[in-house]
Parts: sequence; C-alpha cells; structure tokens
Amino acid sequence: MPTARRTQQERRDQAEAALLTAAAELVVEQGVRSLTLARVGERAGYSRGIVTHHFGAKQALVERLARATQAGFVPGLEDLPPGLDRLLRLIDGYLGELGRIGVFNQAFLLLWTEAATQPELAPIFRERDAAFRADLSEDVRAGIEDGTIDASVSADDVAIAVVGQLRGIALQRLLDPGSVDTEALRRSVTGYWRRTLRR
Repeated sequence: MPTARRTQQERRDQAEAALLTAAAELVVEQGVRSLTLARVGERAGYSRGIVTHHFGAKQALVERLARATQAGFVPGLEDLPPGLDRLLRLIDGYLGELGRIGVFNQAFLLLWTEAATQPELAPIFRERDAAFRADLSEDVRAGIEDGTIDASVSADDVAIAVVGQLRGIALQRLLDPGSVDTEALRRSVTGYWRRTLRR
C-alpha cells in the first residue's frame, strides 16, 4: 500500500521543527554567538537557503527559538481557570520539568542569560518574561478575587519573585544537575507559595 504524500504544510512544519532543534543543539553546545544560518542548515540536513526561507535572518531564528522553547513548558494548564490552583500547578510543573530538562529548555535558559549582555536578544526575552509575569499576576489577582489568596499581597511582586525563583533554580540545575533535587523542591517550593499566598 503506497504511503500518503505529505502536504506542503507538513513538509514546511517538519523542516521548521528540524531547524529549531538544530539551532537549540548548537546554542547548547557552543552558545548563541556561534549560531549561523549555515550551521543550523548543515546540522539539520538542509541548505542555508532553506533556513533563510523559513526565518530570513539570525535574529528572526533566535526569536522563533525563544518562543518555541518557552511555549508549553508546563503542559496541562491551558484549560485551568486563573487562580491559586493554576499558579501552584505551574510552579510544581515547572520544577518537575526541570528534572528532565531537554535541549530546548537548556537553549532557552542559555539564551535568557545571554540576553543580559546581548542587545539583539534583550527585547525578545524582556517580552517573554513580561508575558510570563502577566500570566502569574493574573493567577494572583484571580485568587484574590475568589478569596483563596490573601488580598494584602501584590500580584506583580509575587510574579517577579516566582519568575526569579524558578529561573534561578533552573540555572542552578543547568550548571550542576546533581546538586538540585527537583522532586524535593517541588514539595518545598510549592508548599512555600501555598502557605504564603493563602488567606
């Protein structure tokens, strides 16, 4: 029985996924400064022309990689309403995912740290962090409204603290995996925020 031919969109999606994976691997192995369209194409088994066709320039590739590496980091939250439960599940899930950190997550963390000294990366990661904080702030505000979170807390302050804590733990996990027990942290960190935020 003949196999069905892939559509042009399926071929495009497959090529983009392969190129993003190759870019993530190169960032993890050699850093963002060594990332070129030609090297990404070579690693993925495509020509530089295909990389240029998909992304146009290195900046667009890095921006797409930043979005792809952060999207859906904690699965299963999309259908949950904003509030304390979603916030705690996000914290717990984030730490759980760090226990099996993959190449995309490693690439995101490395790009995020390089954004502090790379002007072309900074706007991308400011935007990504702002979106992350906005989601967390929404959870806190919803919890205050439904009475599960203490009304005296500042939603924006909590969001900044949670992002800082999670990213700090992630960087420690990346630098020295054996020193960070993510399963123990899931209990202690999630428990801390539950106790701190509850009325």
